[in-house]
Amino acid sequence: MKIKDSELILNAQKGDMQAFEELLEKYDRSVMNIAYSYRTNEEDAKDIYQEVFMRVFKGLRNFKFNSEFSTWLFRITTNVCITYHRRMKRHSYDSLDKSIPGGEEESLKISETIEGEEQTDSDTIGGDISSHISSALDQLPPQQKLVFTLKHYEGYKIREIAEMIKCSEGTVKRYLFTATNKMRDKLKHIV
Repeated sequence: MKIKDSELILNAQKGDMQAFEELLEKYDRSVMNIAYSYRTNEEDAKDIYQEVFMRVFKGLRNFKFNSEFSTWLFRITTNVCITYHRRMKRHSYDSLDKSIPGGEEESLKISETIEGEEQTDSDTIGGDISSHISSALDQLPPQQKLVFTLKHYEGYKIREIAEMIKCSEGTVKRYLFTATNKMRDKLKHIV
């Protein structure tokens, strides 16, 4: 029999680590999906994931059931994503000697992947569509990217997103409308 979130929360607030771990297991995939879609770098997503659950662990004793646990958790997740983005923006330069995954368990330096000539249209069109989508998503401003991800990748309703990021439904709709138009504009060349 599955235990309800409220029981798990109450038990975790009393120090029951097993209850906290059950909450973590129940929501870990969703948090990781949001983090990954926000950063698209596995290491960054793992850092965000870890920071989220550290904050949840520290703040759970103050959870007052004024909202759904998932809303509270995803509000923390969105805040961590935004904070992480700001922090990374200040330190966003990679060395050309940095190793990145290559094909068949090899690693390459960034400098080895830079081409001397521009890619042709046929290379771009023939490329992986999901990489184009990820690239377009990465170019969105943080709030638009977050709203787009929560709506289209996680399936949340406008009202739920508004609660999570503490803004009006109209603002969420505006972010979503703008993000969708920007994505459509960035991706029109691959259709």
